[in-house]
Amino acid sequence: MKIKILYFAWLRERIGKSSEVIETEAKTVEQLIKDLRSKEERYDFAFSDLSSVRVALDQTLSTFDSSLKNVNEVAFFPPMTGG
Repeated sequence: MKIKILYFAWLRERIGKSSEVIETEAKTVEQLIKDLRSKEERYDFAFSDLSSVRVALDQTLSTFDSSLKNVNEVAFFPPMTGG
């Protein structure tokens, strides 16, 4: 399936792009991250500490074990803080 991936903040900086459309067979976010990490060293570096990464599927905050079935967009970003 084709899926659009968005990268924000330092993830965007480490990967070197704000978005991309990829073809994947991944069934979960966790599998997608594994596939991305195997692409190139910059992806492996960006996703090396998942405790510092959050994910949204079609603009809904999700978890790494969430299914990608019927998902059009995956966004990766650091934890949000407020004040």
